[in-house]
Amino acid sequence: MLEELIIRTLADTLPDKPLDGLFLFGQTEDNQQSGFAVAQRMLQQGQVQKIMFLKTKPMSGYPGFDNWHAALTKLGVPEESIEGIPDPGEPYLHTLIEAKAMVRHAKDKNYKHIAVAAAPFQQPRAFMAAVTAARLYFPQLYLYSQPGQPLPWCRQVTHSQGKVEDTRAGLIAGEMERISKYNAKGDLDTMEEVLAYLNRRDNKQL
Repeated sequence: MLEELIIRTLADTLPDKPLDGLFLFGQTEDNQQSGFAVAQRMLQQGQVQKIMFLKTKPMSGYPGFDNWHAALTKLGVPEESIEGIPDPGEPYLHTLIEAKAMVRHAKDKNYKHIAVAAAPFQQPRAFMAAVTAARLYFPQLYLYSQPGQPLPWCRQVTHSQGKVEDTRAGLIAGEMERISKYNAKGDLDTMEEVLAYLNRRDNKQL
């Protein structure tokens, strides 16, 4: 079950028409280029219309909207293609808070098709959080998993609200532990529920 979820979130398929947006989950500066690269690629290939990320100040390891806006425009992303997700108003950020803010924004904007991207080691859990948020606030939202570009796996980096340090390969075990922990607490939809969502999505049954 977990193996299927991991493979499908790391190798998801996209519809033929452009998506409304690509949501970038907050990453530390060490890992942000992973998301930037997939944003550039999807825009250049006409797969997405907007690049979206939280409109907050720097917090919880995320460099903040202004820093990412400047970095992406410097990389050639058109300013009109960048869209801020309203600040959720929390004193800190974590993956589910970000996912809920994104889904609420999509509902407000009447967006129907959104891709989500995180660093590859975080992507399965990030996608699960997005599906969980969609079930709560916008069950008809078609979500697609587009992991960020892989970066050197054996390089020491900072992750998880700017507090956890390990190699990117070493961070994988922690992500799997968080999935199990948050499933047990009920904070994340189960693997079965997320796979069922993917099957309904692919059969256009949302």
